[in-house]
Amino acid sequence: MIEIAVKKQIGNFKLDVALSLKRGEFVGIMGASGSGKTTLLRIIAGLENATGRIVVGDEVWLDGKKSLPPQKRSIGFVFQEYALFENMSVLGNLLYVSKDEALARKLLKIVELDDLLDRYPAQLSGGQKQRVALARAMMRCPKLLLLDEPLSALDSSMRLKLQNEIARLHEEFGTTTLMVSHDRGELLRLSDRIYQMRQGKFAEVERNPIIDAVRV
Repeated sequence: MIEIAVKKQIGNFKLDVALSLKRGEFVGIMGASGSGKTTLLRIIAGLENATGRIVVGDEVWLDGKKSLPPQKRSIGFVFQEYALFENMSVLGNLLYVSKDEALARKLLKIVELDDLLDRYPAQLSGGQKQRVALARAMMRCPKLLLLDEPLSALDSSMRLKLQNEIARLHEEFGTTTLMVSHDRGELLRLSDRIYQMRQGKFAEVERNPIIDAVRV
């Protein structure tokens, strides 16, 4: 179980969110720009300060103002802008996170990049770069995978392909996933629940009828 209850004041804007996730659950978050979605992910990852409490299993990541450093949190984070190391090959980007080459090659095979492992980011398409970023995020076998609009810059056919790969990685590694997206259809394909965020708070939650029907 993952328990998140955090608050952060930024000028006139206040983030105040409480969320519980079961192990292996996939939760989507929607909301207008500036509603606090990215800020929430960055707080969970330890990249921004906040007050409150974050407990992942038996590990306390945030308690009051005492915060575990990002590198000590079992987090995989995929950004919209890829954030790859341009001076490293595809394989090198993964091995920078962990020296487990067998795992790196397995992940690159899952995202269908095992024949491009010696290429550099400048030699890749946008879709290929995002697949590298996704594989790299899984190198630590994270307890929590955070996806911040990772597919928004891609065309529709590539988005569909990456959705399938995200779903496969989520299932195969049994990770818990929290994904921000403006695309409701995308979240309906992937998520157990979809939260609507407005002005720093969750305004409503929608259970996914598609996934619920499959599980019955």
